[in-house]
Amino acid sequence: MKKNFKINLTWLALIVAGYLLLSLLIGGGVINPFGVQTISYIGIQIILAVALNFIMGISGQFSFGTAGFMAVGAYAAAIVGMYSRYYVHFYLAMFAGAVVAGLLALIVGIPTLRLKGDYLAIATLGVSEIIRILIMNGGELTNGAAGLSGIPRFTNWQTVYIFVVLAVVFTMNFINSTAGRETLSIREDEIAAESMGVNTTKVKVIAFVYGAVLSSIAGSLYAGLIGTVTPKDFTWLQSVNIIIIVVFGGLGSITGTIIAAIALGFLNVFLQDFGSLRMIIYSLALIMVMIFRPGGLLGTKEFKLSTLFNKNTKEGR
Repeated sequence: MKKNFKINLTWLALIVAGYLLLSLLIGGGVINPFGVQTISYIGIQIILAVALNFIMGISGQFSFGTAGFMAVGAYAAAIVGMYSRYYVHFYLAMFAGAVVAGLLALIVGIPTLRLKGDYLAIATLGVSEIIRILIMNGGELTNGAAGLSGIPRFTNWQTVYIFVVLAVVFTMNFINSTAGRETLSIREDEIAAESMGVNTTKVKVIAFVYGAVLSSIAGSLYAGLIGTVTPKDFTWLQSVNIIIIVVFGGLGSITGTIIAAIALGFLNVFLQDFGSLRMIIYSLALIMVMIFRPGGLLGTKEFKLSTLFNKNTKEGR
């Protein structure tokens, strides 16, 4: 018990240290406003990637629906934000968007998650596009293709940092729970898991709903950060960008997802000076990683302080 307590304190110390370090760098002017915006955007990408990795890497289901559920959260926050400038209303809108996204995922997941592989990918892509088309035809409520602007900037880097920590902590605890072990068993062998009494459809739906809720929260943070939302922000290309992060980091590795989101986020910023060559260089970098690390940066491995702690203890002995 004492060992686990020390490990938890170490993680807490690292989280607090990261927060304090960013506060000092931003407060001291070392990181300019553009850098703060970039860090906040990368944090939102981390939440989206963690959500998708739980669906793809942990439960073994292929989903193209990330952009659609992100749009639900973004428009929920935007619509409420247009009529209120109080933070409490923003969080209520975030909660409402998460509930709506979860219900949509539940309704869609029950019939579609019986599909597998390419069929499931096409089904989830269809759901994402339906959400986007409904938003485009939402009349005055969503302002159609023009989207909503003038949204109060509720989101700052501190808010994003806290939600990234919460998303990672809840996800890791979910994975290490009984339900998480059942989810992993489906990824490894669905038939074997079902023969052992695991309700595979129920477990997959839970994973899908969880990923949708996280994506919706990220969408709300995005709306509060950018200050404007349009349907073109949530096309299937947005889902592809998140899939790239997940594959780049390693399917099934939350740690790899975080590293990949940070690396690709800063790579995009660095390549902005290269103009039209940016996407070519970006694509070549991804191809090189896939050639030399086909399983992603970390594969299915996780960075655990318990491993380092045990290793150091043995070496000390």
